[in-house]
Parts: sequence; structure tokens; C-alpha cells
Amino acid sequence: MLHEARKALMQARRIVVFTGAGMSAESGVPTFRDALTGLWARFSAEALATPEAFARDPALVWGWYEWRRARVRAAQPNAGHRAIAAFAAHRAADDGGCVTVVTQNVDDLHERAGTPAAVHLHGSLFAPRCSACAAPGAFAEADPLEPEDGRHLEPPHCAHCGGTIRPGVVWFGEGLPEAAWAAASAALGDCDLVLCVGTSALVYPAAALPERAVRAGALLVQVNPGRTAFDALARFNLRGSAATVLPALLCG
Repeated sequence: MLHEARKALMQARRIVVFTGAGMSAESGVPTFRDALTGLWARFSAEALATPEAFARDPALVWGWYEWRRARVRAAQPNAGHRAIAAFAAHRAADDGGCVTVVTQNVDDLHERAGTPAAVHLHGSLFAPRCSACAAPGAFAEADPLEPEDGRHLEPPHCAHCGGTIRPGVVWFGEGLPEAAWAAASAALGDCDLVLCVGTSALVYPAAALPERAVRAGALLVQVNPGRTAFDALARFNLRGSAATVLPALLCG
């Protein structure tokens, strides 16, 4: 099956690589609901990741996201991230078509692996913005947080309007970033093949994009250790981890 999936990739001209939490978990980045350990374990992730929580206690929420950002900083791209970046660069250099990376992850591991412009559907831990005027914000850099730290940290203030800087991620109750949604919708609406990696296919509206691509005629290849909601849609279901399967699929 790996050989047939690789042949389909080589024949496709417009490819979208659609990644989820399983992609980064292999680099040691906890998934959203696994991220509460140590002193943070007394909180609910769903309760912290809301506009209401930030309005009520911005230092608590900012401290949690800085702790998460520190954990991502300590992680490294895995072989799967590097395989995607190498594959996209090779196809571009050989005029082999377009490869667009769309991710549900809020880390920067795709970029650090060499993917220049991944589309982040759920925002990024590394792109804070003003909660008042939405201008891009900056971090008040300090010593790296300890992995089990539970400190409250006061967020910085906007250089433009003085408002409070917030994490640049999508919280419960918020819509997806318009520019990212438009870019992802365009790419998945005009692709020949979707390579879904490490996603449960349960988080909407993001999961609707590969479904739409398949309905429009695209072929779906899935890489995941277990079954997902995309199994019935996929032409090829490749069981295994991204770090193991992707190098063989994309660079073998």
C-alpha cells in the first residue's frame, strides 16, 4: 500500500498536507488536553482556553500559555516534519507542483523543519496580538519557564494602544482566523490529493476541509496509528507514526 500511495503522490500536482496534534506529539509536545500536568493539573484546559477566562484572570491564562510555549521551544521537529519540508522543497525545485501545509497545531515545528509558510487554522503560540486593537504583539521575554511551573504571569501591553496582549490562538467560542481559513479553503478546494497526518478528524470546522476536498474529487491519503473518522474517505490508510511513515512515503 505504501508504494501505491507514493505513486499517487508523485502523480498529483496540487497537494495539501493537513496535520493535527499527533504530528507534534511525536516531538514531545503534549496534545491540548494532555498539557495540564504538575501545578497546572488542577485546572481544566477547556476552562482556561476562553475569552472569558482571559478577561477574568489574564495573568493565569497568559502564564499557562507561556508554559506551553516554553515546552514547544524545548521540542524539536521530528522526522515527519522534516520529510514534509523536504518533499515540498523538492517538488517546488523540480516544478513538480504545489505543496501546501495546513495545520491545526499552534506550535512552530513545521516552520523550524523548513516549511516556510504553513497555514495555521487554530493560530499560533508564537503570534500574540492585542486583545483590544488586534495589532501584532511582542513577548516580554524572561527566563524560560520550568516545565512544571504554575506561575501567574502578567501579559505585556500593546505598543500601539496600550491594550493587553493575548495569546494568538483560537479559543473556545471564537471563529477561525479569516485569512488562514480562506487560504486553507482555497488550497483544499483546488487540490488533487490531501495527505492527512496525525489528526483525529473530529475537530470542526477544520475537519470539514478534507471532506470537501474528497467530495470535489481529491484523493485522500491518511497517516495515523489508529482509526479515525477519515478512514472511510481515504484511498490509502497508512497505519503508523508520522515520524516513521512520512520519511518512507515522501522521501523513500
